[in-house]
Amino acid sequence: RARELGVELRFQHEVEDPAEYGRCDLLVGADGVNSRTRRRWAHRFRPHVDHRRCKFTWLGTTRPLETFTFVFRETEHGLFVVHAYPFTEGLSTWIVECREETWRRAGLHEADQEETVTFCQELFADPLDGHPLLSNRSIWRTFPTVQCETWIHENVVLIGDAAHTAHFSVGSGTKLAMEDSIALADALAELPDDLSAALQSYEDERWVDVVKLQKAAQTSLEWFENAERYVDQPPIQLAFNLITRSKRITYENLRERDPELVARVDDWFRDRKTPQGMRARSPAPPPMFTPYRLRELELANRIVVSPMCQYTADGGVPGDWHLVHLGSRAVGGAGLVVTEMTDVIPEGRISHGCAGLWNREQESAWKRIVEFVHRHTRAKIGIQLAHAGRKGSAHHPWEGDDRPLNDDEGAWATCAPSPLPWAAGWPEPRELTRQEMSELREAFVTATERAARAGFDLVELHMAHGYLLSTFLSPLTNHREDEYGGPSLEDRMRFPLEVFAAMREAWPEPRPMSVRLTASDWMPDDSGTTPEETVEVARNLKELGCDVVDISSGGNVPDSEIVYGRMYQVPMAEKVRYEVGIPVITVGALLGPDHANTVLGAGRADLAAMARPHLHDPYLTLHAAERYEVWDIEWPGQYLPAKPRAPREKGRRPVERLSSPGNRGREEIEEPWAPGDAAEPGSQAEEGLEAEPSLREASS
Repeated sequence: RARELGVELRFQHEVEDPAEYGRCDLLVGADGVNSRTRRRWAHRFRPHVDHRRCKFTWLGTTRPLETFTFVFRETEHGLFVVHAYPFTEGLSTWIVECREETWRRAGLHEADQEETVTFCQELFADPLDGHPLLSNRSIWRTFPTVQCETWIHENVVLIGDAAHTAHFSVGSGTKLAMEDSIALADALAELPDDLSAALQSYEDERWVDVVKLQKAAQTSLEWFENAERYVDQPPIQLAFNLITRSKRITYENLRERDPELVARVDDWFRDRKTPQGMRARSPAPPPMFTPYRLRELELANRIVVSPMCQYTADGGVPGDWHLVHLGSRAVGGAGLVVTEMTDVIPEGRISHGCAGLWNREQESAWKRIVEFVHRHTRAKIGIQLAHAGRKGSAHHPWEGDDRPLNDDEGAWATCAPSPLPWAAGWPEPRELTRQEMSELREAFVTATERAARAGFDLVELHMAHGYLLSTFLSPLTNHREDEYGGPSLEDRMRFPLEVFAAMREAWPEPRPMSVRLTASDWMPDDSGTTPEETVEVARNLKELGCDVVDISSGGNVPDSEIVYGRMYQVPMAEKVRYEVGIPVITVGALLGPDHANTVLGAGRADLAAMARPHLHDPYLTLHAAERYEVWDIEWPGQYLPAKPRAPREKGRRPVERLSSPGNRGREEIEEPWAPGDAAEPGSQAEEGLEAEPSLREASS
């Protein structure tokens, strides 16, 4: 076809310098992951290449496969994983992947191609079922994730792996290249007389789709890097975890594709994860509705209303707004509701409207809210205690961008581990003295005692988001030269751990404590807090009696390069969960029950916290119960008339009909009806018009 169109085809020609074609109308760099075109004009494409932690070798086999197949094989050296799929009739691709340290322990760093094939053929003899492995320049490599700031330079354009790569575990490299080609051809056909505009149109058309798939591929890549975490999972949970790893398929997607598999996951989760002595629902509900226990605190489900600052307190005293805000979310069915960041001293507030717990009036106001939640709902309620540090003395967010108060607006002096302002234009905080640190620790203890008297079920210590204790933990914000700061993590976490230990001693033993942590400062050079450091902090907290950690990220410095996306903080929570062996609350762009069930069912977190979804829908959990047909969830008595019912449990409503001959007047009979039926009272169906069958009739 190319020859028919007058295309000159040239093969067996090595292009040393793409610039030799610079006089052409258009130069398309389709020269793969090691693109010379990309390197030649790297200053314009500005590529970033990220080499990962695993080694892989690309093999083939004569064993026929019908679908994408994964094999996990534990050895004395570590875990090996196979990604296999049909290639053509009688041939399949067989990619072997392992961590670099596993590769070295197995001696594969010294193996030639023949030795590699022999090793892998023996290792996977059973799944190969007598078929040989085939080589084709099957050297061990490290996968490079390629991203470019632009794919265009004058009359040069990149497509496929030259412009972007996606890990082979999502199997989309060829697909991406073909779609690039189609979009480029369409753009050139649409704008034949304006090459610059056509190339920009091509990039604009493809950019978002490529970024989305690269994010999914990166998530999948990192899942396989850490696959050793999952080898102890039962097969049904491992299968669910594997299928949902990239977030392109979630609990509800999979429920539509394979309801039988998801039903098995629900059954397993219910049977294995319901705490002893707590009621197990039948039939098995989605994971979010399985109860959970922390010490003697029993949660009816695993949904948490995340702390959300309301900036509406008067002198630190929570009022009617807080009662309605927290009370409505408790009525809405969440297992645990957590207050906004509540400060332990007046100077610890972010703004004048922040809540506090440093005096009796505040304690009494909080007690009123706690008693409402306990009296009218099955929810439990926790309080988050904090000190804003250098981010305090600021305006309400709705008064404009975050900015500090001035003296005329009632500003107060802020403090921090080191005298470093939060951002340009912010005042320099006072460096805390050792005496002041002791006083602050006692303020946290006093607030903890007040929280216990107010009846809170859980207390959470805020060590995240750039507030006081978070700035002690981060090397970007703690430059102290004493035993409470500097380059050593052991020194930087000393004061936050002292505060937690003192609070744990003051908090009733049967009640649990949690800590919110910033797991990463999102600095490209890892100069800030890293997930590895957070693991060490969590390990120390566990030893001091912490029951669960609430994993967040960012907030310590304004120039963090946060990569947002659905469930973007889950991998950090999961890392802490598996490496420390402590329960975790995950938060961060969980957009609803679907995401909660995805991470809970996969064993990547123990509780799912959501903020914005609960602002949008205070009754999120009750509405999810209706969607998933969890009919036995508890509703407040006042709202029972609106509670959906299972078909077999639908109530009966009295209606009237003309009496039969021999009876006088009118008589009452019973007719099935419940909210949601098509033939509701007064509907057209009652007047004899056709209507869709009711849920009861459809079920029958």
